[in-house]
Amino acid sequence: MKIIPAIDLMEGNVVRLVKGKPEQKTIYSNEPIKIAKKWEDSGADLIHLVDLDATLGRGSNWELAKKIVNELSIPVQVAGGFRDELAVKEALRIAEKVVVGTLAFKNKEILQKLLSDFGEDRIVVSVDHVDGKIVVDGWRKNTETNLIDGINKFLEMGFSEFLVTNVNRDGTLQGPDLESVKNACNIRGAKIIASGGISKLDDIIQVKNCNAYGIILGKALYENKISIEEAKKIV
Repeated sequence: MKIIPAIDLMEGNVVRLVKGKPEQKTIYSNEPIKIAKKWEDSGADLIHLVDLDATLGRGSNWELAKKIVNELSIPVQVAGGFRDELAVKEALRIAEKVVVGTLAFKNKEILQKLLSDFGEDRIVVSVDHVDGKIVVDGWRKNTETNLIDGINKFLEMGFSEFLVTNVNRDGTLQGPDLESVKNACNIRGAKIIASGGISKLDDIIQVKNCNAYGIILGKALYENKISIEEAKKIV
């Protein structure tokens, strides 16, 4: 299972939100490049780099994101605000993978074209959910699509990698939504990256036991509750 630290950018800072709410923000660093290098040196398999300002439609950290990617030798998947074909293509010039959520639900035609142009290994479909229903537009709009149904539909299109986040667990340190993770991991052909609520090593073990492809580590890392080195030893 891949160990994937998250770097969430807002106004140039490394932050964490609680349940996706910008008003519940904690700033952990104003040196995101330094943080990215720290996670790389600690043995991370991949960096999950999120532009929260772009996600929320209130700005962009793209120039900073490019600098971060260029400083690293490990792969980076970028996320946040990639809602048209041009933005995704530009991102894939520098990043290993692009995470798409809102675009995936709003424009299947562009999504299919991106799949054709770049292949399933470079596009990750984000299926953020609240109570099992997928949400988009910075977690503000409920699609009324069931998590498992949504994953199956994208699998039928040819996608294979999915980022599964229970928004109500994200940034809470209350433990992962293991039921959703397990149900998603049981879908044949789906590579699931689990995110949200991780607080201790036992959480990582339980997610691994669900046969997840990867796990996102956020607040628990920044608050020194777990380390990448410790996580790597148990996966």
